[in-house]
Amino acid sequence: MLAAARLGPGAAPVSLDAVRATARPATVTSLAAAGPQPGTYLGKGFDTCTAPAQSTMNTWRNASPYRAVGIYISGSSRSCAQPNLTATWVTNQTNAGWHLIPIELDKQAPCGTRTPKMSYDPATARSEGASRATSAVNAAQALGIPAGSVIYNDIEHYPSSESCKAAVLSYLSGWTERLHTLGYLSGMYSSGSSGVRDLCGAYHDTRYTRVDHLFFGWWNGVADTDAGDYCPDGYYANRQRIHQYTGDSYETWGGVRIYIDRDYLDVSTGTTEPPQEFSVTIDNTTAGRFTASANWGTSTYSGQRFGTDYRFATPTAASDVAWYRANLPETGSYQVSVWYPADAGYNDSTPYLVSTTTGNQTVRVNQRQGGGQWVSLGMFTLAAGDGDKVGVSRWTSGTGYVIADAVRITRV
Repeated sequence: MLAAARLGPGAAPVSLDAVRATARPATVTSLAAAGPQPGTYLGKGFDTCTAPAQSTMNTWRNASPYRAVGIYISGSSRSCAQPNLTATWVTNQTNAGWHLIPIELDKQAPCGTRTPKMSYDPATARSEGASRATSAVNAAQALGIPAGSVIYNDIEHYPSSESCKAAVLSYLSGWTERLHTLGYLSGMYSSGSSGVRDLCGAYHDTRYTRVDHLFFGWWNGVADTDAGDYCPDGYYANRQRIHQYTGDSYETWGGVRIYIDRDYLDVSTGTTEPPQEFSVTIDNTTAGRFTASANWGTSTYSGQRFGTDYRFATPTAASDVAWYRANLPETGSYQVSVWYPADAGYNDSTPYLVSTTTGNQTVRVNQRQGGGQWVSLGMFTLAAGDGDKVGVSRWTSGTGYVIADAVRITRV
C-alpha cells in the first residue's frame, strides 16, 4: 500500500518495517487484461499492500463503490508478498469490470530515508530509471498487462532540495523514455508536498521528459482530482490524474474488511501509441539502438557523461558514422538534442548528421563547450518508423576526439 506517503508541507516518510518480498513469478500465458490499464474510468478506487484474494475482489465488486484497484507489480521496495497476483487474477478482475492501477515500488529519492536509493548523479539516475522501466514492463507482460497501459512509479515522500529534485526528475525521465520505447505510458505516484510539487514545477522544463499520468497523495478526504497548490489544474488535465485522498484505513464491504488507501480516478489510456508529446532518448549503451565501428573507443573519463560511458574517435577524412536508431510514431517535426561531455581535448567542430525526410543535414558542434547537458541541434522533419535517425561523423577538419554519447528526439 502507498501507506508511506505522508501528505502536506509537514510530511515525513514512514520506515519500511515489513519483510520485503517479490511477487510470485507468473507464467506467461494467453491470459491477459481486458485492454490497457487502468483504461478509461471516472470514479473511486483503492490500493492495498497485497492484491486481495479472488473471493474478496468478488465481494467488493458486488458491495462496494470501488471499481479500480492499485496493484504492486514490481520493485524491490514492495513490503508485501503477492501470492494472489498472477495472470489469471489479472484476467479475472478486468473481466469483472475492475480497472487496474499497476505500480512499481523500487528506487527512492537519494535524500530520503527509504531504500534502495537512486543516484544523486542525474545521468546515472536517468539510466537507473530506464533500467527499472524494462523490469516493470517485463513484470507487466508476465501478468498479461498489455502495451498502452500506464505503469506508475512510486517515489515516497522526501525532503526535497535542488540536487535531490534533479535526481528524481532525471530518474523519471529515463523511466518515461524507456516505457515509451516499449509501448507503455508512464506515471508517477508521490506525496503532494515533495515529488508532485517537484514534478509539476518542472512541467515545462525541457531538461526532463514529462510523465504521462499523475497519481498524487494528498489526504484531504475529498474524492476529486484537484491537487491544490501542489499542481496547477492545467497540468495533467486530459484524464491523467489519480488522487489518493485518504490513507491507512480499514473498510468493510459485504462483511469483508481490507486495509486500504482511497483513490479517485479520472483517467483514460485507450491507445498503445506514444502520447502526442513523444520523446525518446538513445544512449550509446542502449541495446540495439547504437552502432559504431571498431574505430570508436569507449571511455568513462568525464563525469559529464550520460549513463555509464561514452564513445570517442579520432578525426578522419572518410565516412565512419556512429548511428543512433529510433522508432518514431509518425512523420513530423521533431527537436533533436545531443548530450556529450566537454573537454579541451575534444573536437571543436563535431559533425552531427540528422536523417531528415529530404536527406542528411549536418550540424557542427564544439564539444569543448557546453557539455553535461542537452544541447539542441534544432527542429527537423523526420520520417516515421524504425531507423538510423542521428549520427556522429569522424569526417571533420576540427581537432580533438569526436564524441558520441546520447541523443534525444522529441515531438512537441
